[in-house]
Amino acid sequence: MGEVLLVGPEDVFPAEMEECIHGQGHSTCRALGSGQALIESDKADKLLAFIDAGSSLYSAQDLMRKILVRRPEACVVVTSSEPSVDMAVEFIKDGAWDFLIRPVEPEKLALVLDQTIGGSDKAAAPIDEDEEDGPAIITNDPAFKKLLSIAEQAAGAAAAVLIQGESGTGKEMLARFIHMKSPRRDKPFVAINCAALPEALLESELFGHEKGAFTGAISRRLGKFELASGGSILLDEITEMQLHLQAKLLRVLQEQVLDRVGGQAPVNVDVRIIATTNRPVATYIEEGNFREDLYYRLNVIPLYIPPLRDRRGDIPPLIGHFIKKHNKKNNKSISKISDEVYEVLLRLPWKGNVRELENAVERAVVLAPGDELRVEHLLLDQITQDSVAPASSQKENGLETMVGMTVQEMERQLIISTLGKVSENRTKAAEMLGISIRTLRNKLKEYQSQSSSS
Repeated sequence: MGEVLLVGPEDVFPAEMEECIHGQGHSTCRALGSGQALIESDKADKLLAFIDAGSSLYSAQDLMRKILVRRPEACVVVTSSEPSVDMAVEFIKDGAWDFLIRPVEPEKLALVLDQTIGGSDKAAAPIDEDEEDGPAIITNDPAFKKLLSIAEQAAGAAAAVLIQGESGTGKEMLARFIHMKSPRRDKPFVAINCAALPEALLESELFGHEKGAFTGAISRRLGKFELASGGSILLDEITEMQLHLQAKLLRVLQEQVLDRVGGQAPVNVDVRIIATTNRPVATYIEEGNFREDLYYRLNVIPLYIPPLRDRRGDIPPLIGHFIKKHNKKNNKSISKISDEVYEVLLRLPWKGNVRELENAVERAVVLAPGDELRVEHLLLDQITQDSVAPASSQKENGLETMVGMTVQEMERQLIISTLGKVSENRTKAAEMLGISIRTLRNKLKEYQSQSSSS
């Protein structure tokens, strides 16, 4: 069982409330101010905190954020003596588990206790790749909680799953979560990025090949589908798969058989397919670059991960988790974080989502000389550069050099310059340019061909 922290005097959280909590098998502790509350919050193994929005002893919003940074897995319930929809929405967005009107009814209190520290629908725990039940995912966002509930329900089935969301939102993490919550958890989880390999190599990687199937095929090789047999396969960036391979994938989905490259007979496979994309599938279908029948086969369980900017309440607990993670990784001991850091990290657009936030926190942890993260450790210029597309500098310095160039020439220069900015990382370049990795690859082939013929 867990511990319930009541931050406020007995006229706010009365003795009857404590008795109800004790009756559910939980212990309680009481704090009157922010400092004492933070000390008590560090002691509990499983923590549920009640704080009051109208308290004159502390700022409820600041205290909630500090608790969630120190204890990312904790649940914070905000109470108020007066109903306010706007206030409730604001606190929920900032990470509150719930917003309740005082006095809290015993039935409602029992339900909150069951859903947080006492029941099966517990608060999210820090991400831990070594957990037997799979990686837990940190979130206080109602939409994301609902998504996780659907994902866990769907995990027990064999149906295909299509996860959509922007880059960096955690699509692969969710795929692993589904696998580890499924009956296939003891079997392989195999992931492959469909944008990382050209068509010929991707076909061999996915479906395998027979000896002599092509030059260099000196022996039979099993593909990812066969290696994942009995388990799950993650097809990352599925929209970048060529139409020829989409047809082969469709057969796997429909018949649970595949054809190795150079093979003479079909091979039976038992694998659960999870696909992800950060691209609008409907547009690819309209352009003729993605099979509509394949889309319907993949989209049996559709899941969409909202971007970090739409779930800012997740930022404080994520900050806390990443500080702990990178303290351990870098042998650091960051234990405090300034209010200015909160304000900055909550204000930024986070175009790279959770991945970008983690990079920013890791950088700050590494650069902080003491035990406190301060705003100067964030290297704001670098974060802003990562979050905002690098167009402003070109606006002043580059337009004049483009005068007289054809559209094709400008396109080529933009692509080459972008690749240079990201150290030839094609996936990142495609994201910055707003095109698919397949389009980028075709453009580069075209430029190479033009150079060879000139």
